[in-house]
Amino acid sequence: MVVPADNHVHSEWSYDTTDQASMTGACERALDVGVPAIAFTEHLDFTRWGPGDPGQARGLEPRHRSRITPLDVTSYLAAIEECRQRFPDLRILSGVETGEPHLFAASAGAVVGHDRFDRVLGSLHAVPVRGRLAGLPATFGMLGPDEVLRRYFAELLRLVQGSDLFQVLAHLDFPRRYWPSSAGPYEEKEFEDEYRAVLRALAESDRALEVNTKSPLASVELLGWWRDEGGRAVSFGSDAHQDWRVGDRFDVAVDVVEAAGFRPGRDRYDFWRR
Repeated sequence: MVVPADNHVHSEWSYDTTDQASMTGACERALDVGVPAIAFTEHLDFTRWGPGDPGQARGLEPRHRSRITPLDVTSYLAAIEECRQRFPDLRILSGVETGEPHLFAASAGAVVGHDRFDRVLGSLHAVPVRGRLAGLPATFGMLGPDEVLRRYFAELLRLVQGSDLFQVLAHLDFPRRYWPSSAGPYEEKEFEDEYRAVLRALAESDRALEVNTKSPLASVELLGWWRDEGGRAVSFGSDAHQDWRVGDRFDVAVDVVEAAGFRPGRDRYDFWRR
């Protein structure tokens, strides 16, 4: 099996990790499992609007989570350089996972600008509910599960169309992680129109779709929708918040991606392409 790069990893520099996550431990794990490159895409989230952030113009109240802390970019980039020196046989990429970049465009842009990062992910962890941004787990307590997914996809479409800060769309159907068992099995087909609208907009912007192995894996059929809508590139991401999860389930993900017609790119560090 050709092992792809892991383009979505968190370390001690992300606010939601524990002592089970470290840059050095993740690098050691990558070498152990044959992952040729690792991108440390640390969380870039905000709890207040900055000047020029579109979310404020929409009249939304941002999330106020005590766990969310600013990324110390200078120290983080210094740690990246230390790991590059320590692990010369591993390609190590700097990066961030920008949460709701279409709403925090100015705040996120001030950090992402100046080409400081090799890999930038875009993600949606919260949706507007009753005038404020609500984290996806909490929304299932306020709305029916189908309504949660439809609101999510509608906001995700706004994210793709409203932000040019990111290169890869992370965990396309993030709410699936919290889908209640009482609602029965999750069926991608029930939301095909919503998936396709997001995939079409992403393809038109010539960006990559992530196959996230922490989330329930995308099906071959879903990746077929990506091809149908013009998608050309797939990125693999473990979304690891513990060192041992780097490259996790990549064997299964590779089978799914290959079955959908995507193959390794120009080199082992590249996205997979159709």
